[in-house]
This record gives sequence, C-alpha cells and structure tokens, in this order.
Amino acid sequence: MDLLRGDKMAAKFEFYNTLSRKVEEFVPREGKKVSMYTCGPTVYHYAHIGNIRTYIMQDVLIKSLMYAGYDVKRVMNITDVGHLSSDADTGEDKMLAGAKREHKTVMEVAKFYTDAFFKDFDAVGNKRPDVVEPATNCIPEFIHMIEVLLEKGFAYVAGGNVYFDTSKLDDYYVFSSAVEKEQLAVGVRDDVEEDTNKKNKTDFVLWFTKSKFEDQALKWDSPWGVGYPGWHIECSCISMKHLGEYIDIHCGGVDNIFPHHTNEIAQSESFLGHKWCNYWFHSNHLNDKSGKMSKSKGAVLTVSVLKEKGYDPLVYRLFCLNSHYRKPLEFSFDALDNVAAAYNKLVKRVAELKEDGPVDEAVKKEFEERFLEAVSGDLNTSMAVTILYDALKADTNDATKLYLVNSFDKVLSLDLAGHAAALSDGPDVDPELLAFIEDAIERRKEAKKAKDFAKADAIRDELMQKGVEIKDTREGVKWNLI
Repeated sequence: MDLLRGDKMAAKFEFYNTLSRKVEEFVPREGKKVSMYTCGPTVYHYAHIGNIRTYIMQDVLIKSLMYAGYDVKRVMNITDVGHLSSDADTGEDKMLAGAKREHKTVMEVAKFYTDAFFKDFDAVGNKRPDVVEPATNCIPEFIHMIEVLLEKGFAYVAGGNVYFDTSKLDDYYVFSSAVEKEQLAVGVRDDVEEDTNKKNKTDFVLWFTKSKFEDQALKWDSPWGVGYPGWHIECSCISMKHLGEYIDIHCGGVDNIFPHHTNEIAQSESFLGHKWCNYWFHSNHLNDKSGKMSKSKGAVLTVSVLKEKGYDPLVYRLFCLNSHYRKPLEFSFDALDNVAAAYNKLVKRVAELKEDGPVDEAVKKEFEERFLEAVSGDLNTSMAVTILYDALKADTNDATKLYLVNSFDKVLSLDLAGHAAALSDGPDVDPELLAFIEDAIERRKEAKKAKDFAKADAIRDELMQKGVEIKDTREGVKWNLI
C-alpha cells in the first residue's frame, strides 16, 4: 500500500506492549518490514463474537501499520490438536470433546469449524493472514524443537511425557509476576487436577505419550513414544517455520497472556538462545451482563447469528471500533441497535455525495494526517471514527469527502462506499412516492411506539396497496417495490 509512504509516514507509531507494560514506539527489526504472528482459533466449536473482537482489533493494527507505510507479513495457526480444556495441560482434549459431541472425526470437526471461523472472520471486514497453518501440518517441527530443548537441559521426560523445566529460567514470569502468579492454576486452584509428573508447578507439557484418553484420535510416532504435542509449542514452531528466528509483533487476547504466551517465550528463547519477539499486542474481553463471553455458557453468539438476526456484520465491526482495544467492552443488542442506526446514517450520507470536481489537496492532507495520528496513537479507533464524521461535515467538496471515506476505509473497513453504491443502485422511485413511503414508515414507527398496533398494521396495508413491501430488521425498516 502506497497511500502514505515516504515523507508522509507517521513520525511515531505507538501501541501498548504487554511485555514492557507501557505504550511504546514501534520499531521493526528490518526497516519498514513487519513480521507478525497471531494466535488462531482452536477449531472445536464456533468462534463467538468475543473471539472475533480480538481478530477485528488485530486487523485494525495490521491495516493501520500498512496505512503508515509498513509492509506486514502475518502468520496464524489453526489449533486442531493438543489444546486441553484447561490451558494448564489438564482436562479433556478440546478437539476430541468436539468430535464426541458431534459424532464426527476430529478432522471433520476441524474442517467444519475452520470454515465457519473464516466465514465470520471475512464477514466483519478482516484481511486474511498471509499464512494460515494447522498444527497437524507441523509435527516434525514440534519434535525437532523438543529434541533441542532436551539436549540443552530445558526439558525432561517424566511419566512418559516430555515437560519444559521452568526452574531453568532466570525469569519465567516475563509479563508480570503478580498477574501470572495470580492466574497460576495447577496446584493452587482446587478445581484443577495436579500433574504429579511435574518437577515444578509451572512446568508445562511439550509432548504427551501417556494420555489418560485411550481413544485419543490423533497420535504420531516420536522419540518418546506414540503421542501428540502440547498446545503451547505449536505457535513457537509455526512462527519460526514461516517468519524465522525473530518476530516483531505477537498478538492474542488477554486470556492468552498466561500461561500460553508466557510458555511460548520460555520455550522459544530457550531453543533459540536469544530474544524472540519485541512487542506483544493483546485485546481485552468482550463481556455481556453476565460476564466474559465464553463457549462454556451454552449457546454461542456468533457473527453468523447476528447476521441471521438482521444485522450487517460490519455493524458489529463499528461497534468494536467505537471502543478501545485495551478496554473491556460490554455487548448488548440495544447498544448494537444504536450502532446499526448510526451505520445506516453513515451509508446514507455517503450515498448522497457526488463527484463534483478535483480533490482539495490541502483538506485531504489535513484529514489524512489527523487520521494517521489517531490510529498511530495506540489504535485510537473511536477517534478515527470521529475524524470520519468530521470529514463528512467539513467545508469542502464532495469529491474530497469521497476520497477521504475511501482512504479511511483502508483501516476502518466498513465498506461505506460499497453499501452506499448498493443504496444508490436501488429501484428508481417517483419522488412523490418516495416521500409517501418515508412518511408512512415514520407514521408507522410512531404508532408502534404508542403501542397502537392496529394503526401500524393499517399503514403497512396502505403501503402494500401502493406496491411497497416493508420488513422490520435490527437495522431499521427496509422496503422494496413489489
């Protein structure tokens, strides 16, 4: 992308680095090239909208970096083996649980939920990663890393399994000892089964051979016997396979910080013998009134479900953009309704713009600099959306406004111009009929508000007699000629 390369590149691009616990200027290892790794889904169930919020904010980070002139290569894993129900290596294998639940093979479950994930991932305007790698593709890489860790004395075999020995590290708790120790599960919480093979409570499994699940579906030969990899090792190996020994940015949700990302750093830097990743980017939880979104609560609220309820998935993207990625965000349908109304107004406003001459270069420069400053300042997406509104209200011609809408959409990805074109390409309607339709819809809205449903139904019939069919959706009343 060449929109803002060269002298227009942001003086500083900053975001919060979980490793240093402060907002830092981002400086890649190689000029303007950025290597990025993001933890992908465990494909045993649908990704809920809280999971998708994390991927939306990662997408904004990538596109903001591109807007600022960087060249980003992003790698993502697909976890299709080895992730147990507790991140601390206890409980049931999530993939096996999914297969039992649906009476399918593990690979059938993995394929189905990978496809479902990317359907929702795409629907909210995300750019697909440059590389997507399932864990089951990389068994030789996992085995090689474990062999090296054993040779270097950072791992040991006990009870048939291979464990990483955290006591060999100067500082295992690299993100924040207080946070990580508080979250430490094994041997502290009564509801978690302790693994008696471990030398230290914080040790973690690199390779399972003595699984308590006799019907474990996926197993491979290894120097330590037939078994399967632990969850944490896959991200380290897949990252190194495609990005080499160094990465600039590693992304995930805040729930990945400990133990997953802590363990990734432990094994990666012990294997490599040097620092692995300089910047760690984490997005906060999406909550509902009962707390954090979770698959364990029962029904899973997905982007596809939102779509079935009448919401454009990009409305959910705008909902996320209106908040900051480091803040918890509370979801409700009332809040989403408000955002849907705002989105529809934006689309309508853009549809009204006409190509009316040359772009005003001075106004263009001013607004692009303001937008770049917002997204380069720890991804201030709510400010970026405000700047979009400001551009639409600016004292300039429509051509300049259209240019800025398209420019900003390289990051916001709300497809305002596309939706506006679809709106403009609707049926030609006599202005008198259009005025009648709009008045009738407004009168019906007031009647429903007053709980006069008989009147509301009469207005609907009135419209039908004029050849106009209306439909109530979460985004408001839609109509078409019949």
